[in-house]
Amino acid sequence: MAKSGRGLDSESVAAATVLKRAVELDSESRYQQALVCYQEGIDLLLQVLKGTQDNTKKCNLRKKISGYMDRAENIKKYLDQEKEDGKYHKQIKIEENATGFSYESLFQEYLNETVREVWVEDPYIRHTHQLYNFLRFCEMLIKRPCKVKTIHLLTSLDEGSGKQQQICGLQEIKESLRNHGVLLELEYSSSIHDREIRFDNGWMIKIGRGLDYFKKPQSRFSLGYCDFDLRPCHETTVDIFHNKHTKKI
Repeated sequence: MAKSGRGLDSESVAAATVLKRAVELDSESRYQQALVCYQEGIDLLLQVLKGTQDNTKKCNLRKKISGYMDRAENIKKYLDQEKEDGKYHKQIKIEENATGFSYESLFQEYLNETVREVWVEDPYIRHTHQLYNFLRFCEMLIKRPCKVKTIHLLTSLDEGSGKQQQICGLQEIKESLRNHGVLLELEYSSSIHDREIRFDNGWMIKIGRGLDYFKKPQSRFSLGYCDFDLRPCHETTVDIFHNKHTKKI
């Protein structure tokens, strides 16, 4: 059943808005974001095409769609080559008190069923809340479609009163992961400073604050205490790279 003229008009406006943004991002060489907008705009134009009865308008829409699809395909090929060459780089800036950056939201784009091995370098997996952060990260890996079998953690050893708690906490996480068929390999270094996470599908994520970018909740019964998409964040930067030759610790 054909859509009403009003419905088509609204979809046409939406498509034009999204595609205009795609062209702007394209001209600024922000290709990853441009590709997403092109794909969304093309989908909207296809909906308009389905509801259009006029043959001339249909012909014009097909030409537009074809042109945008060609450009989107060229961008996709370019990005794929960048990944192949190890030149891909995307940056996300998390503003102070921003929400919507749970581990699931941040990492889901880079995890798929091919992931079997993960490397985590973070010098601050020491205190209780940092151990819980690492545990949540591991839980995410178990829940995702990936079939992770090994997680490598390189961190620093707490030389103060929290040393025993850190060792015991990580050992408990290791035992729990073993019950799910996942091996956690622990290594300690007194000279580690960098923070990065690598997946064996080639993705590497560097977070300025490591896994510890969430703020302390206002209370035990405040929103964000359980759902980390609602938890305010500290300001930090996330840099995402792709290299098919992922180095190992």
